Amino acid sequence: MDSHTDKDQLNQSGTLFIGSLAGVSIRLHFTFVILFIVLVFSSSGSPLDQGLYMLALFASVLIHEAGHAFASSRFKIRTQEIIMFPVGGVARLSKQPTNREELWISLAGPAANLLVAGSLLVWRVFHEGMGKTEILLRNPEEDLLVKSILANILLALLNLLPAYPMDGGKALRGFLSIFRPDPEAARLASIIGRGIAVALGMIGLLAGHYLLAFVAVFVYFGAAQENAVKIGQSLLEGVKVQQAMVTEFESLSHGATVGDAAKRLIATSQQDFPVVSGDQVVGLLSRNLLLGAMAESGPDTYVAGAMNRDFLRLHPDADLVEALPSIAAAGACGLVMDEDKLLGMLTSENLTEFLVLRRIGAEGRKLDKEDEEE
Repeated sequence: MDSHTDKDQLNQSGTLFIGSLAGVSIRLHFTFVILFIVLVFSSSGSPLDQGLYMLALFASVLIHEAGHAFASSRFKIRTQEIIMFPVGGVARLSKQPTNREELWISLAGPAANLLVAGSLLVWRVFHEGMGKTEILLRNPEEDLLVKSILANILLALLNLLPAYPMDGGKALRGFLSIFRPDPEAARLASIIGRGIAVALGMIGLLAGHYLLAFVAVFVYFGAAQENAVKIGQSLLEGVKVQQAMVTEFESLSHGATVGDAAKRLIATSQQDFPVVSGDQVVGLLSRNLLLGAMAESGPDTYVAGAMNRDFLRLHPDADLVEALPSIAAAGACGLVMDEDKLLGMLTSENLTEFLVLRRIGAEGRKLDKEDEEE
């Protein structure tokens, strides 16, 4: 888990916290709801059958992401959070894997789906015989297990497309990085991914395969987002956490009330408040936790009962790139501490501002270099 509690995670834009698996936070993206509506209205089956199929699809995506998490753990990289999409998921890792590590981590997801599909197929053949299984494979709508087999195969094949941010696209980026610098490799992989997405979208719309068009939209925007992340990482190479942290901020006493915190929230631009007892930091009160406590218990409740005690701690000399996965989520915040001494705060907002300034500076230096060459 990162610096936010489960209650705080419920309010993250576009996703819903649904639980944890082996210490990994699992979130459901709103596109699952869209897919459910599409399946219900585009199929002649009953809503119950479609609901069961959605559960099977959810399990397939979860298995896919579990494959990634298992592979990353083999490289001693912890999976902090998984966001579930209908055609795969996004695993937020504790650090950026190397190109070789990313290749194996990317392939582990499709491999897990193919393993599940193969196991279910063997079980079906063993119990029903090859003849009936062949008939069911030709008419998958009649059998949920066969639909699940085909869904796992389709999920594996879709993720092997060389389209960023699918697993095949990440493998492509790893391959391109052998010949190109990482930012350029990411940009090329993103361009290829968006090109494939446009082609898939046109095919889906012209052929009436709206699910394929839906997948194309996901791939297109995912490719653009992944490219932005990679650009951000390249701009932060060699930068320490202390260079980007906020050093002027207000804190709250553990004896303060939620009403006191609400006044600070209105009077300042701060969204997150360290909670201290003397010189010791005992918790972190975010805007979402503050509002939730205000709604549930009223302004007279103490912040000590609403704050997050398991907040994210960052060392000032840590590489900012390694902190990026924990801070990148909207509304995330980490406290920069040297042992027990609070030095500053790092939020997604000031990290974005820092990135903008770094990018402007990099473009300015590039223009100066071009002028000198001329």
